[in-house]
Amino acid sequence: MGRELGRRRDKLIKEARHDIYEERVKLPNNTRCTDCGAVVLEGRWTWETTAEEVKDAQCPACRRVEDGNPAGYVEIRGDFFKVHRKEIINLIKNIGKAEKEEHPLERIVAISDEEGKLVVTTTGVHIARRMGEALFRAYKGDYELQYAEDDTSVKVYWSR
Repeated sequence: MGRELGRRRDKLIKEARHDIYEERVKLPNNTRCTDCGAVVLEGRWTWETTAEEVKDAQCPACRRVEDGNPAGYVEIRGDFFKVHRKEIINLIKNIGKAEKEEHPLERIVAISDEEGKLVVTTTGVHIARRMGEALFRAYKGDYELQYAEDDTSVKVYWSR
């Protein structure tokens, strides 16, 4: 009991990561998303199909789209973008297609024009980061990456 007297008890324990779209319990194999058709196999969402009986649920990516709460935000602007708009949009769409094929939870939510800039929203942080890296590798320019404090979202800014 004497040891307890000198110990501070008022410090806050910060939760490592809080993502409302992260599954709280492990979903059973053959759980299929009711919206996109992705299936859980061996603990991961995949596009593989199964002949076994399936249970229905909604995957985190579809929940993000439904809630209008993207994890990634990519902002593209500048005079170079205005001249090469179509080419840059094709690059973004190709990255989105490749990521979706490989990782069912990494998708493009929307591509929209907003006041002279292009805004791409995504369901995952990795696809947004990859878009920014691809733009920088292909065209150089200014590239900035800002993760949220809990790493559940990212903002990517690219301009040239």
